[in-house]
Amino acid sequence: MPTLYALKPAFQDRLRPLVERLATMGITANGITILAALLSIAAGTAIALLPGWRIVLLLIPVVLFVRMALNAMDGMLAREHGQASTLGMYLNEICDVVSDLALILPFGAFPQFGAWGVVAFAIAAVLTEFAGVLGIAAGIGRNYAGPFGKSDRALALGVVAVLTAAGLWPAAIAPFVFPAMATLSLLTAINRIRAGLIGSTG
Repeated sequence: MPTLYALKPAFQDRLRPLVERLATMGITANGITILAALLSIAAGTAIALLPGWRIVLLLIPVVLFVRMALNAMDGMLAREHGQASTLGMYLNEICDVVSDLALILPFGAFPQFGAWGVVAFAIAAVLTEFAGVLGIAAGIGRNYAGPFGKSDRALALGVVAVLTAAGLWPAAIAPFVFPAMATLSLLTAINRIRAGLIGSTG
């Protein structure tokens, strides 16, 4: 299924000159990975502590975009500048999940969405990434199948944050937003599992 992940090569091309400068400065892929996670945790903490200030939700799209750029950069540093490592693989996957949780769970502090829907989406997002990583064990490599992969989740979460900050969510729709995203995430996990099963038996 189509996913925003397909746009990643073009995004990387834009970042390549900056990545080359970072490499000459001695910046490491693992350092970038950890920075992205810390940035997400800081933003999530600010939102959770200030739920009465809807404007703080505007941190979400900013952090998601910066995180997307940092994630692309750490991968390029690893692959193109000889920094790939087993530690880097673990950090990349674990920090991505931690970052997702840090940016999703604070929405539970906003009554219009309902905490259970937010938690369901957070769990589904983790399962989606877990299913993607298990593609390696299934012999097909890290799986990024859609329809609701990491980039798609980021776009959707950014839109939710902006509309919430602007007070534009109709009360009748808000409770269904996170359950709908949880459902799409579970469908994505199923697609990734199916790809692994086909790959391992084909």
